[in-house]
Order: sequence, then C-alpha cells, then structure tokens
Amino acid sequence: MTNLGHDDALSGDAPSGDAASDARTTELARRLEAVKTRIGAATAAAGRTDRPELIVVTKFHPAADVRRLSTLGVRDVGENRDQEAAGKSAELADLDVRWHFIGQLQSKKAKSVAKYAYSVQSVDRLQVIDALEKAVVREQDVTGRKDLECYIQVSLDDDAGAHRGGAHPSEVESLAAKIASAPGLRLAGVMAVAPLGADPEAAFERLAVVSAELRANHPAASGISAGMSQDLEAAIKFGATHLRIGSDILGSRPAVG
Repeated sequence: MTNLGHDDALSGDAPSGDAASDARTTELARRLEAVKTRIGAATAAAGRTDRPELIVVTKFHPAADVRRLSTLGVRDVGENRDQEAAGKSAELADLDVRWHFIGQLQSKKAKSVAKYAYSVQSVDRLQVIDALEKAVVREQDVTGRKDLECYIQVSLDDDAGAHRGGAHPSEVESLAAKIASAPGLRLAGVMAVAPLGADPEAAFERLAVVSAELRANHPAASGISAGMSQDLEAAIKFGATHLRIGSDILGSRPAVG
C-alpha cells in the first residue's frame, strides 16, 4: 500500500492511479538504493571486491511491484510459494527478470516450478531432486529451457530441519552428488537461513565451512545464498555470493482486502 504524504492525508483526496504508481516507484527506488549502500559498505568492510548479487524477495507483493523494480534495474526476484510465483511470472513474461524459488518445495510442484524458475534454492531431499530432474528434462524437450540452478539448503539449527527446513550438513555431499549427475540440473552451491535468535555471524561462518567442503569435490558449486534484510552484513562477511532481501526494499506485507 502506498504511503500518503502529509498533504495527501490532510486533503482527503486519494492520489490518482498514475500518481500512486509514481509514488510507489519512488519509494522502491529509495529503499533499493539504501540497501545497495548497505551492501557496498559491508562488502568494503569485509575486504571483498566481489559484490554479492541481490535477489529481491517479492512474496506477498503484487506483480506491479516487480514491474516497477524491473524499471529500476532489478533482474533477480525471489518467491516462496509456487502458486504466487507461477502467476506473477506468467503475467510478467515480457520482463527480463530471473525467478528464484526460495521456499520449501513439494515434489508435486516441480513440474510447475520448472516452467519459470532460474534457480531453486531450497533443495534438501533426494525426492525433490528426482522430481526436478524429470520436470526440467521434460520442459527442456518442450521449450529448450536452460539447466536449472540448484542450491542445497543447509539447516544451521542444532536440531537440523526442525525449524526452517534444510538438510543436515552431513547430508550435503550425497545431495550434491545426486544433483551433479542429474540431467537438466546444475549444482550451484548452498543456501541457508540464520536460525531464529542465533548469532548470524556464527551461523554464516558454519555455512562457509560447509561451502568449502562442498567445493572440494564440486569446484564450480561456489554459490552461497545467505543474508536477508536483518543480517546481510554478517552474510557478506562470511562470503555470501547472493543476498535475499525483501522487507527492506518492498516494505511491510500489503494489507488484504
């Protein structure tokens, strides 16, 4: 929902559609620039010259916001739910954006996800890999789509998998080998969410160790997708190559109704 300025609120007149759209675009541009500034400062503080890629997480926000972000130069967007992602990607098929599926994936959704996703960042079970392989190969036969980038989601909780999904670190190599041998899939790296209430630096340091162990056998799987609005600095410090930022760019979840 667009925030009204002081004058708008006092006048009692709602802004026109074009004015509201322009105001929203201006708001998104401001927020996007602020996040890019944070990323730049954190990259410099970490002594890095390789700036992480930004994936803007647009879940719960309308397709119109993705279109606005595209005009601002955003090329990578993330979604958590297949139904929402499939609808938006179809509506915005004319845009030059890459869709990243970052939510928990049910095997039965693989066929749908294969139609639009550039990457799936939440691979944590052998059954999901089998389903994605079949779906992507089928889609390649029909449309010639590129191989699907796959990130293994790693649980950084002490009781792996109990809270935010993900495979136990000890399971990463078997999942990696499965992906690496699957037609239509490309092993891209690892993904994780810092555990609730935990020190994100300690969590992302553990993820960096898992990533190094993965690269020992799969050198090309160098991606580390880590860091959200509240902990991007910690993720960058420990080598994140991709950041998933939502609320600091889009704002609060829109009101329904």
